Order: sequence, then C-alpha cells, then structure tokens
Amino acid sequence: MKWLRAIRRWFARRFGYARLACVALLIGSAALRIWDPAPVEELRVRVFDAFQRFEPRQKTIHPVTIVDIDEKSLAKLGQWPWPRTAIADIIINLTNLGAVAIGFDVVFSEPDRLNPDKVAAQMRFIDEVTRKRLRELPTNDEILSNAIRRSRVVLGETGLAQVRSELDETLPTTGFATLGEPAEPFLYQFAGLLRNVPVLERAAAGRGLFTIKTERDGIVRRVPMVMRAQGMMMPSLSLEILRIVTGTQTVLIKSDKGGVKSIALRGLEIPTDRNGQLWVHFARQDPSIYVSASDVLEGTVPVDKISGKLVLIGTSAVGLNDIKTTPASSAMPGVEIHAQLLESALTGAVVQQPSYGIVLEFLGAIIMGLLVIAFAPRFGPVTLVTVGGMFASVLVGTSWFFFKEHRLLIDFTYPLMSTTAIYLTLIFASFVREQQQRRQIRSQFVQYMSPALVEQLALSPEKLVLGGEEREMTIMFSDMRGFTSISETYKSDPQGLTALMNRFLTPLSNAILARKGTIDKYMGDAIMAFWNAPLDDRDHQLNACEAALDMLERVDRLNQTREEEAKEGGHIYVPLNIGVGLNTGPCVVGNMGSDVRFDYSVFGDSVNLASRLEGQSKEYGFPIIVGSKTALAVKEKFAILELDFIMVKGKKEPEVIYAIAGREDVAASGRFQRLRNLTIEMLACYRSRDWDGALAAIERGRRSDDAQSLQYLYGLYEARIRNFQKEPPPDDWDGAFALTTK
Repeated sequence: MKWLRAIRRWFARRFGYARLACVALLIGSAALRIWDPAPVEELRVRVFDAFQRFEPRQKTIHPVTIVDIDEKSLAKLGQWPWPRTAIADIIINLTNLGAVAIGFDVVFSEPDRLNPDKVAAQMRFIDEVTRKRLRELPTNDEILSNAIRRSRVVLGETGLAQVRSELDETLPTTGFATLGEPAEPFLYQFAGLLRNVPVLERAAAGRGLFTIKTERDGIVRRVPMVMRAQGMMMPSLSLEILRIVTGTQTVLIKSDKGGVKSIALRGLEIPTDRNGQLWVHFARQDPSIYVSASDVLEGTVPVDKISGKLVLIGTSAVGLNDIKTTPASSAMPGVEIHAQLLESALTGAVVQQPSYGIVLEFLGAIIMGLLVIAFAPRFGPVTLVTVGGMFASVLVGTSWFFFKEHRLLIDFTYPLMSTTAIYLTLIFASFVREQQQRRQIRSQFVQYMSPALVEQLALSPEKLVLGGEEREMTIMFSDMRGFTSISETYKSDPQGLTALMNRFLTPLSNAILARKGTIDKYMGDAIMAFWNAPLDDRDHQLNACEAALDMLERVDRLNQTREEEAKEGGHIYVPLNIGVGLNTGPCVVGNMGSDVRFDYSVFGDSVNLASRLEGQSKEYGFPIIVGSKTALAVKEKFAILELDFIMVKGKKEPEVIYAIAGREDVAASGRFQRLRNLTIEMLACYRSRDWDGALAAIERGRRSDDAQSLQYLYGLYEARIRNFQKEPPPDDWDGAFALTTK
C-alpha cells in the first residue's frame, strides 16, 4: 500500500488533487455502470424511449389482425365473459375465413357459467324431463373445445404472484431445449400460474403466457419471450403462436454465462436480452388492424382482413383493464403489444442491446473523461462548453446512428453523465480555489477599502489593473482641527499619539464605510473618501452627508470618553474636532499609479474643490461645508444653510457653498428657521451692497438666542463689510469672494 500512497502523492503534486479526484470519479462511474442500479438503467431506457418516439417502426407488412372485444361488441353481446358458444362461433368464422392461427389474450380459467348442466341446476320452474335433457346436452366448454381442436388455437395463460392451485401435470406443455449455460436463473419467475379449464387446454394447439410485465415507471419496453411460472418453463403468447405456425416442436434457448442471448424456432431466431426479453421496436398505434368481435360473429368482416393472418383475440375496452403505456403510445391495448411483437419478430425489425455496447460505452466514458481531466483546466469556459457540446453531439449522434441504421441500443447517457460529473468536479475545485483567492484578497484589502470594493475585487481580480472611468461622485475630505498643538502634548510619547490617532480615525472610517463610502487614503490626521465608486450608488450625496454627520457624532462620543479618562488619570484633556468638506461633480476614478504599484483612487476638479471646502470649515464656523451640487441634491433631507459665494484660488467659476447644520428634525425646528432667515437677509443686503442693512441684520442676529452658532460667520462678514465701506468693490462685483489660500 505504500507504493499506492506514493503514486497518489506524486499524481497530486504533478496534476493537482482535483484531477486525482476526477480519476477516482472515473473509476467509480465505471463501477456504477457495471453495477447498473435501477435509476441508472431507467435513465438509459428513457433515452431509448425518445429514440422510438422520434423513429417508430415503419410497418412493411400487416401479418396480424386483432379481433377486438370492444365497446361495440359488449353493447351487442353483453358483459364479459360471453358464453363459450359465442367464442366457438368466432373461432369457426375466423377459421373459415382463412386465419393461419388464433391466439387468445384472455384466459378461460373457470367453466362457463351458462353450461346447460349449470342452467338446469339453477332454474326452478322446469320439469324433470327438461332438466334431464339439459344435463345431457354438451357443455359450452366442450363446444368451444371442439372448435379449438378443428383450428390452430393458442390459449393464453397468465402468471400469478402467488400459487392459486396445484397444476394438472397431465395437461400438455411446450418443450424447451437449452444450448449453452442453463437459462432458468435469468428468466422472470412467477410463483403461480393461471391456466384454462382442462378441456380447453387439451384441445389447443399451444398455450403461452400473455402476461406483460411493465417496468418500474409503468412503461412496457421489453416483453419476456420465455418465463417460469409455478416451476414450469412457459413461452409467451407471441412466441407460442410463432412456434405453431413455424411447425417447431421444441423451442431452443441459446445462452451463456451472461444470460440468454436468443430464442430459436424453425427458420427464425429472435435476439433477446439476458433475461429472455425482446426489446419491442414499437410502431405507432394502428387502428387498421382491429376488427370488432361482433362483426366476426355477424360475418361482416372482409375476407382479406382474416385470410392468411395471425389473429389475436383481445380487448380495447377500458373497463376490462388491458391498457398499457409504451414508448410510442400512452394508451395501447395489451393485445396490440403482442401484435407488434409478432410483426417485429416476423420482419426482423427488432431492437437489441449488443454485448459489445457496454464496451463502447466504457471506451467513450474513459476517453472523454481523460480528455476533460487533461484539458479542461486549460480552456476558458466558452471554449470548454463549445468543445463539450461537440463531444456530446458526437455521442448522441453515434447512439442515434446505431439505432436508426442497425436498431442497436448503444447508451450515450453513461459516458455523458460520467464526463459531466468530472467536469462539475473540476468546476467545483476551481470554485474552491477562487474562493480561497477571494478570501486572501479580502484579508489583504479589507482594512483599507470599503467592503463593496473589496467584494468587487474578490469577485473580479482582473480589475486590479491600471485604468479609470469618468462618473459623477461625491468626494469627502476631513481633517482634525488643531492637530499641531495636540501633537505637541505627546512630544515625549509618540506611541500615545499613535494610539490617539487610531482611536480617532477608526470611528470616522467606520462611519464612512457604514454609508457605502470608499476610503481613498489617510493623510496623517486627514481622511479622503468618495462615493458612487466602484459600485453604483444612486444616493451617493445623501450617504456622504449622513456619513459626515455620523462622524461628528462619533467624535463627540470619543471626546466624552477621553474627558472621563482624563479626569480619572489626572492628565490634560484636549477635545478633538474635525472639519469636513463635501463636493459632488464629475471625476475620473480607477486604478492609478504605475505598472508595479497602484491604488484605486479618484481625481478631478471636483476633488480639488472638496479639499478647499474642508479647509474653509474653520473660517465659517461650521464643521461640514458642501458644494452646491451636493446641497441641492440633499436639501429635502438636511438642514442646509447657504454660507457664501466664493471663488476658489485656481478656478475661474465661483461656487455657492453651504453648511449642513443637521438632519430633517433640525431643518424643521424654529431655531434653524430663524438662523436661516437672518442669514438670507444678511446675504441679500451684502450682495446688493447694502452694507448698513447687512450690518443691521448681523446685529439682530447677535442679539438673538441663536447667535452662538453664527458668531464666526458674522465676524467674517462684518470684517468684509468694514473693508468694503473703506474700499468699495468694483462695479462688476457679483458678490463672490475670492479665497486667497488653498
């Protein structure tokens, strides 16, 4: 076993465990085909059913006529069973019309209930002379036996699941001989046998089982030609008819260790499967071979319908329960199955599963399986599906060719299923490898990118290449206020400063990521982030503003915690504050950098403006300042306050900027409404050069209870107005204020 493990390890290192598993699967599928459990067999025969539906047997001759105990006959003669005298008349008429042989797909297992002696015993109001004369009359069974004896009649018998009665060993039976291995172990077995009344059995030329054994799914595909019933070897009804018309005394069964191969009669050899069953090549249902039993009795049947024909007597009446399902018909009378079997045998139009078929199936499975194992990992999915479709077409086409041209049943489902299982195993192994790669990508980038970006990169690693696309985005810059003075307090404790920055940046980063943002980079105490990339975000302006407010709230909670820690530790507490700039506009986003190192980032004029807005937050006294596109997109959801009309250094077009003072609840409050009204009044006077009016509005604002939040804004505008009073702006001044710094 050591050498086997060594070979396995070498194969796994050389070709991979996935291919090793596929080789094992190929061997297992071969074992499954040899075992051939019922589900595998059922799939195979379903394919053969489809072949028969596409290419049913074409009738070249019509050697069989069916005398049908149909609804019309039952209406005229009454319910079944009919008096045996009526059956005798049918046999006599058929014989006179030239029937070659007559087979019954019914069994007469009990004496006729209308026999004269039984009628005499049952009738109460007849005299003894009449009763005696009735008892002296021939029975209906004797009349029928006389008709049978004067013709070539094969009586039908049926196999039973249980023994019903002891067999009369004096009754005639069909002789069998076996060439090769004993066939009995392979034949279908019935515990019991239901025969006809002895007087009929002794008169008949032959007798055979008309039992048709359906398969697991209720479809008739194969009909046993030879069976064992109650310990006795019996021919089928069709085989016995053929034996009688060919003048064969003994049926020859050819078999080997694998089972029955064929059944031979004089001048006729019928190939079967290992269980002695004939695969019936079904034709479509043929109403033209039926004649009504009532028409036979009345003598109205054309002579050419009977003369020179093998005649089967059976029923198509639904109430008599002899309707079967075949590959070619969902409802075919059982008697027509016997007719089709006779037609197939006489014309040689039978289908069979050749013994070399399984060799072809194995070769197909092994060759295709090895090709898939060898080449599938090298091909792309489109190529693989195309090549796989070609191979599947070859398999199906080959199987169809053998059936259509030679009536041979070669199974393509086994090699196709085996190869598909191997292919799916390789796909699963590839999926597992990709999942491992994705987990590696996630673990490497989750600390630096938004979950959405990490997930996209995990699903599409090929996106880690240089390039970019233009789209509208919302950009954020945030910065800690007074970082220089705070860092000086940690001059002798750089590790403490690092810990503080981690405590500061973590909640801000979480706020951004929670609102679908992507963190572009950290710049010391500053964060750059953006929305609407790499994944589409229709509400990117809204999410960015929500993230900014969430960042302020998280900083407040952090300050509360730090203040309590400072009191408990007895050290200086310095609150942390941030400024945030948001702007919406067209940007280019993608992987920027060199061939050896790049980052997923964004650039554009809108990015520059967002950076400038963050820098102005300390000048206007509001922690969140946004550009006009951002403000207009979210004005219904947030408390928006117009601040100024500015000209950013390096730009030619001025920009209206706004502050975000809170969410909808703030916007609806009376306090915010008063702030906004005062600001609108001040700005209107300021832009119309009404300096006194603007100063008066500022003064009213300072006297109000709401002045605290506007003190920086009032101070900024008051300084500007004082300067303009001394040096008025030019005549073409549009109210824009040019920033002197970036």
